[in-house]
Formats: sequence, C-alpha cells, structure tokens
Amino acid sequence: MSPAPGEPLRVGNASGFYGDRFDALCETLTGGELDVLTGDYLAELTMLILARDRLKDPSAGYARTFLRQLEECLGLAHERGVRIVTNAGGLNPAGLADAVRRLADRLGIPVRVAHVEGDDLHGTHPGALAAHAYLGGFGIAACLRAGADVVVTGRVTDAALVTGPAAAHFGWAPTDHDRLAGAVVAGHVLECGAQATGGNYAFFRGADVRRPGFPLAEIHADGSSVITKHPGTGGLVDVGTVTAQLLYETAGARYAGPDATARLDTVRLSQEGPDRVRVEGVRGEAPPPALKVGVNRLGGFRNEVVFVLTGLDIEAKAALVQAQMEGALGKIAEARWTLARTDRPDADTEETASALLRLVVRDPDQAAVGRALSGAAVELALASYPGFHVLAPPGKGSPYGVFEAASVPQDAVAHLAVLPDGSRVPVDPPHDTRPLDAVPEPALPQPLPPGPVRRAPLGLVAGARSGDKGGDANVGVWVRSEQAWRWLVHELTTDRFRQLIPESRDLPVTRHVLPNLRAVNFAVEGVLGAGVASQHRFDPQAKALGEWLRARHLDIPEALL
Repeated sequence: MSPAPGEPLRVGNASGFYGDRFDALCETLTGGELDVLTGDYLAELTMLILARDRLKDPSAGYARTFLRQLEECLGLAHERGVRIVTNAGGLNPAGLADAVRRLADRLGIPVRVAHVEGDDLHGTHPGALAAHAYLGGFGIAACLRAGADVVVTGRVTDAALVTGPAAAHFGWAPTDHDRLAGAVVAGHVLECGAQATGGNYAFFRGADVRRPGFPLAEIHADGSSVITKHPGTGGLVDVGTVTAQLLYETAGARYAGPDATARLDTVRLSQEGPDRVRVEGVRGEAPPPALKVGVNRLGGFRNEVVFVLTGLDIEAKAALVQAQMEGALGKIAEARWTLARTDRPDADTEETASALLRLVVRDPDQAAVGRALSGAAVELALASYPGFHVLAPPGKGSPYGVFEAASVPQDAVAHLAVLPDGSRVPVDPPHDTRPLDAVPEPALPQPLPPGPVRRAPLGLVAGARSGDKGGDANVGVWVRSEQAWRWLVHELTTDRFRQLIPESRDLPVTRHVLPNLRAVNFAVEGVLGAGVASQHRFDPQAKALGEWLRARHLDIPEALL
C-alpha cells in the first residue's frame, strides 16, 4: 500500500542481523499497516562469514535465510502492496536478485526486482577476503522510483535502507540535508530491530520484553518521524528505548553517512503516546567527501582451552599450569592467559567453588595452534594441579578474521542501480560535501548542590548501551531526569570512566556530550583489538561493556536514589 498525500511513509524493519527471528518478516507484514519493509542482515562479522561462503561457492555470498523467509510471505507482501528493501545481498546482490526472481516465478507472483551494486572494492585491496564501501540510499531510491517491489543491496549503511525509500517517496534531493538526516536517525533506530522495542534494554524490569515486536517509523515529509510498533506486539517503545538505540554504535554529535551527516545533538525526543516516540528537530549537514570501506582479512588461526581450578590455592594452581605449558607455547606467535575468579569461599556447589583459567593462542600456522596446544594440555591430565580438568579438549584451531576501516573518495565508487528492466543507472556522488570535524563540548548545566551520598551501582540511576566499530567500542550512558543529568555529566568524566573500566586506562578514550538526550557517549579506541572476528577479549563485540559500567559503584546523591 502507498500512503495518501500528506500521510507519513510507514517503514518497518524485520531483521537486525543475519540470524534474527525467522518469523519476523511475516509477523511484521500481518501485524498492521506498512508501506515499506526493510531487513538488515549485514555486520562486520557477517561480511567475513559471507566471504568464506563465497570461497567455497562463487554463486553464494548472500543471506540465504532471507530467501526462505520470502518464500513464506512474498505473496502477502504483493497483496498488501508492501515494498521490500534489504541488504541481504551481501557480497552478491545480483545473485540474490536473480534468486528472488526465480522464487517469484515459481510461486507465480508478479514481482519486479531490482538491485544496487558498486560497493565491492575487493579488487583494490589485495589479500582481502572482502572489501566493501558503505553506500547511501539514492541507489535504492532510483530502484523504487522505477517501480521495483523488491530491492536488494550489498553493503549500504544500515540507515540507507530508510533514507532510500524516504527520498523516493518524498522526492528529496541530495541537498535536502535536514530531511535526509531525519531519515538517517529513524533508520539508525530501526536498524537493530527489537533493540528499539525493549530488547537488550537496561530498564527491562517491569516491562514484558519476552518477545518484543519489531519497530516501525512513520516518516514525514520534513524528515521528522514517530517510532512505534504494531499494536498488540510485545516489548515497549519509549524515550529510553529510542535513546538507547540512538547511542548504539555511535560516538560524537556528528553521525556521518554517505547521504547526510546527522547532528545527534539536535535530536529531540518526546513521548507522544503509548509506544509512540516523536523524533524531531534533526539538523543535517553535507556528507563527508569519503565513504567508509570495511576490509576483512584472514588474521591467522586461533585455539583455546579453559582449565577449571577448584577449591583452595587457585592462584598457585594457575601458576603451576602456566609454568607447565610454557615450553609448548614458546614457538606460538601469541598466547594470552586470563584467570576469571568465578569461585567463592565455602561454596555449596562445585561449580561455584571453581575458577576458570583461559588460554587463547594465535599463530599464522594452523598446525601450531592445533597440535602444540592440544598435545601439551591433554598430557597434563594426570600430572598437574589437584582436580585437573578442562571444559573441553582443544580442537584443531580455527581461522580468525581481522577488520580494518579504510576510506575512498565518494566519486571513486561506481554506485549503480540495476532497475527491474535490467537498465544500469549510475548514481551520482553528492556535489556538496563537508569534512567531518569534531563538535566542541557544549556548555554544561550547573552541578547538583552538595548533599548526602550513598555508595551504589551507577545502573540505579543510569542506562547504558555499548557496541563495536571495528577494534573500537562505544559506551553510551543516559539518565531520565534533569537532576540526574546535572549529576551524571559532571561525575562521569573521561578520568572516572577509566577508573571504572580499568582495561581502558592505557587506551584513547573520548567523551561526547549530548544534552538533548541527557547522555554521554564514550569512544574507546583499540579495546577490541582487530575487531569482533579476532575474538580479542571475553566480550568481543563489547555488547555488555555498558552493563559492566552500570554495575560499578560510585558515590551517588541520595536525592537520586
């Protein structure tokens, strides 16, 4: 269906990652009115997975799950006039577009399919498994204007799945920066699916988030929007859930994209009604002159073993096994030990009396991390600390990936819209661009007057959400009242963050202040090593880094507690 003149464009999202809820596509189509249904299947790790698929089968490289989902509800989308826009094409958007056509022919459904290409820069990065520029939404817009019912893309920005349909419907030009920035913000809220409707939400207690519905945005011609969900679906949409998602995997006040740079410090959120949050006031700027490029390479091979240490003398047991393994690890490029003190004194179960000693090894040679680690660890079974056992024997070693963020001039990429009739239409790069400069820290509110304080977890007054961008992590922290904001912005400085998160002490940490959201956003460089695929730390995507921060104790004013 298409909205009547003057009505908003209703854009839903039914996938936040490759592996999201399978039934969501059909659920979102049947749950209520909709004009466009999007699906986000790509992440940095996904591109590496699809690249390995393509090595085995050159015709692969796209999210096959999408095809199976579409088989169940393509007819329903056609009957309801809902257009589908997805980046499930991954490394092979043309291949997925052809597969959708074959599926439609087999089902007897007259569907016009188009796709977007030009993001693949694999040939310009020797040795890379995948290299892709993050394209904007105007290729998608060209496909929709040509009458496409299904548009398949490769690596576009997550928000482009929304800016494209909005630009096509409202006739926006590349210079409509404010309107495009509003759609960028709406797209960023939608992109992770149920994270905007109560999933992974810091204040989940008291809400029914067992099965959150998927979000949708009612986008208006001026770029403003209302974030909501279909009636009767689970979860919730409030200012907090939308704030959390706005902070996810962003950093400063300027949120750059290939269509426009959105000024996150201008976003205004208000609760319009139950499960309805209005997003307005977004100012936009010309996009930066360069596109981000994600490069995935094979880093080598890794293996691991977890030794279980039970009862007394935990640290002495750990020292013994490390000394015994030292000879076997001498020729391996990297070995890292981590002792997690999950044990407790006088425990009433064996599991809670045990600590975990984790050894991770990496080397360019698979045999080195396989044979060397397996043999040395297994041979200790009867010759090491009392109570020796491991969670599982080491395997042969598995490949790990390395993610690098590069850039390329906007005009160096052959952005193409391949229309339903097969026409190949070039998409011009933006004529207006602006370098991405940092925004100075805004004036801060007056701090709270002195008063009694209590030592308590930060999470009693603040929410947080964290995530990864390559080897960096961000942690967004927000509060729900002006009083709490006056305390948080003065208390949670960069120095305080480093104290609370010790592994950040020797890393570059930048704080960004967003008063409209009552939020501070910390960017921590290098904490994730070479990205999620390298499995650098216990939580390789920093998904729970914000929850760890919320669990740390500070002196909090009694008035806030």
